[in-house]
Amino acid sequence: MSPSPQKPELPVVPCTVTAAEVVPGDLLALSQEEAERQRWCVVMHTLPESPETIRVTLRPPLGGVDHDEVLTRERQVVVAGPRVDVATVPAVSSPRLDGAAFRDGDTVTRLRAVDPRGVEETYRRRWGVWHRDLDNRTSRTVSDDEVREWAAGADQEGYVVRHHARPEREPSAAGPRRVVLTGLGAVTPLGVGVGELWQGLLDGRHGIRELEGEEFAELPVRVAGVVPVDPAALLPRAAARRMNRAAQFAVLAAREAWADAGFAEGGTGESGLDPERVGVSLGAILGDASVLVGGDRKLREKGPRGVSPLTTPMTVPSQAASQVSLDLHITGEARTVTSACASGTEAIGEAVDRIRYGRVDVALAGGAEAVVTPAIMASFAAMRALSGLGLENVRSPSRPFAKDRTGFVNGEGAGLLVLEAKEHARARGARIYCEAAGWGMSADAHHMAAPDPSGNGAALALRRAVRDAGGHIVDVVHVNAHATATAEGDLAEAGALRAVLGLPGVPVTALKGHLGHLQGAAGGVEAVAAVLTLHHGVVPPTVGCAEVDEEIGLDVVTGAARALPRDGDLVLSNSFGFGGHNAVLALRRVR
Repeated sequence: MSPSPQKPELPVVPCTVTAAEVVPGDLLALSQEEAERQRWCVVMHTLPESPETIRVTLRPPLGGVDHDEVLTRERQVVVAGPRVDVATVPAVSSPRLDGAAFRDGDTVTRLRAVDPRGVEETYRRRWGVWHRDLDNRTSRTVSDDEVREWAAGADQEGYVVRHHARPEREPSAAGPRRVVLTGLGAVTPLGVGVGELWQGLLDGRHGIRELEGEEFAELPVRVAGVVPVDPAALLPRAAARRMNRAAQFAVLAAREAWADAGFAEGGTGESGLDPERVGVSLGAILGDASVLVGGDRKLREKGPRGVSPLTTPMTVPSQAASQVSLDLHITGEARTVTSACASGTEAIGEAVDRIRYGRVDVALAGGAEAVVTPAIMASFAAMRALSGLGLENVRSPSRPFAKDRTGFVNGEGAGLLVLEAKEHARARGARIYCEAAGWGMSADAHHMAAPDPSGNGAALALRRAVRDAGGHIVDVVHVNAHATATAEGDLAEAGALRAVLGLPGVPVTALKGHLGHLQGAAGGVEAVAAVLTLHHGVVPPTVGCAEVDEEIGLDVVTGAARALPRDGDLVLSNSFGFGGHNAVLALRRVR
């Protein structure tokens, strides 16, 4: 009950008069102290009580209950402003809420009605607490008991309190479909398979190794996060020869995710799916740079006849997506997203939208990359972006958010997820890990390689992801950070997280100490880990970070895994790439 917007604001200009001079419509304070506290009432009626006294009926100017005061005629009181039309002052009483059954989604409004300039405050209940602002984690919150106390004392204290129960849900018209995650697959420096990845994360192990081979011998940096097995050895020889290394990673991860989702080996036909209703969406920066380098070497050594006809189809970044579609006979679509290190996350977001709006019912999405090559390593080293630390001690040379971080460690691998329309998954009785609730993108428009130090672009992507998920900032319980362990990048991301989530924020972890930076595959692998974090309720530690840089200002999980907080349901997975590409995936706990 706030003042009508058409009603001009009352000018409160106090002056002292005697009670005998008071007439209906006066804005009155019983003392100078009450005037200073902005505690006013409108005089509704006056009635002589005796030759010496007057009975005055008072009501708060913004509405409330009447009460009478008996004043001596000579008593000094304070009045202010022009007289009020008493017919415009509503008589209202705040109902008691002692027996009210509160639910999340309810609203409570509170108005200090004795203040002519009072503004109604609105609180919404979320996670068992009433929030002044659901998109500000540091805004004021109150408990159910406090709300009940407000209502119980409202009439006496000059407040108007109203409880508005959330509306019962009604059947809605057809709209965007909800998307869930039913399968996971990964090939990473910690090993082949999601089990190897998850156990390695929880154990605090890393998969960063010394690069062998004479082609790496002269490089200033010779450590990388490489997959510890030859992927070609895990595939039929004829098929492997027609795939680049990134595609081999992708097919292995896709097969694992496909089986994990409960589909039959072989692909869409064997699983009883319409292949036209299934899609592939993969992120990659280059895919596998070694094929083109190798073709160039053969051209120089043996001439044009020495170059394989497979060089071009095995060089294009889209090879991983096409090979996954070939392997599982997926004909709905096979898209490739190339947006630097945000590629994998953006590819998942694109798949979410394709399912939401009915283009496909099922999608394999994520990222695959194999760019641990001498030229790429030399280029990153020349940029001074790579960590100069070696493997002399047990700590990872990749140290996200750490005080002694010196740069990122290049890596390779693949992470894929099976996404489905919720009703499609329910109809076949699938196990659901969580909901792919939303995603957000933005661009820094700052520099070809360096992040915007303000973090404004990253913050915009974070807010958009939460909004796209239909959530609020107070719903966020964890962030899987991009955190490459570069000085500027970690600070920019930390600033964005503080700006969006406030302090102390939520538990944050970064996986590049375990894996290195998997480039276009990073978003896919980190999304797999974020899904498992939500599913198991456990946040893995940030490996390599012995001491958090005091400028980071986040609750970074280090040392050991930590239980995921329960007072929320959104987990965010961040990916930020060269050139200012920002993408954030929002995952929701299934309840």
